Amino acid sequence: MTDKEMKVERYREENRSVKPGQTVFTGSSLMEMFPINKLLELHGDDTIIYNRGVGGFVSRELLEVLDVCVIELAPSKVFINIGTNDLSDSSIPISQLMETYDKIISKIETALPKTRIYLMAYYPVNYEAAAENMKECLKIRSNEKINAANAEVKKLAERHGQRYIDISRNLKDDKGRLKAKYTIEGLHINYDGYSAIYDDIMKYVKEP
Repeated sequence: MTDKEMKVERYREENRSVKPGQTVFTGSSLMEMFPINKLLELHGDDTIIYNRGVGGFVSRELLEVLDVCVIELAPSKVFINIGTNDLSDSSIPISQLMETYDKIISKIETALPKTRIYLMAYYPVNYEAAAENMKECLKIRSNEKINAANAEVKKLAERHGQRYIDISRNLKDDKGRLKAKYTIEGLHINYDGYSAIYDDIMKYVKEP
């Protein structure tokens, strides 16, 4: 069993004791690594947020296990950050990613018509601050490509009457890159980076 499959099975088990009507975070590693429950505790906030991110997921993989990562939890709100791994693959055009993303949203809407869906803008990267082993990936997954993909995610949200949100303002340097102090290796975000966007995402978690 792969690491991804083990995580999905663990989530399936944890879903048996969740409280419906709460908030769910789902997506790939940028969502899985969001230390949301640690930050909630630090802020003395008892809001319940279930994190169902799986590192390494491409959009198709999330679509395949949407029952475990969203539907079984019957949330009132779901925040999605999926597709950055698709953007790292030069053989997957943005149009193909959006087709899969469209299916993800439609599947949630069909199963949970009252759930509000928040499509998160992809975070920027920083090629200059990248570890050597990440630079090839970031030539493909550039900020230009991320910006183009974000424009399509926004259109997708509008088409479905759902929310597109961009909480990356505090992550960006004056060139629009991920601040070097907030990145692990040019792509993933460290604890301080997530702390910097906590207030912005919580505004959406708490909106009525």
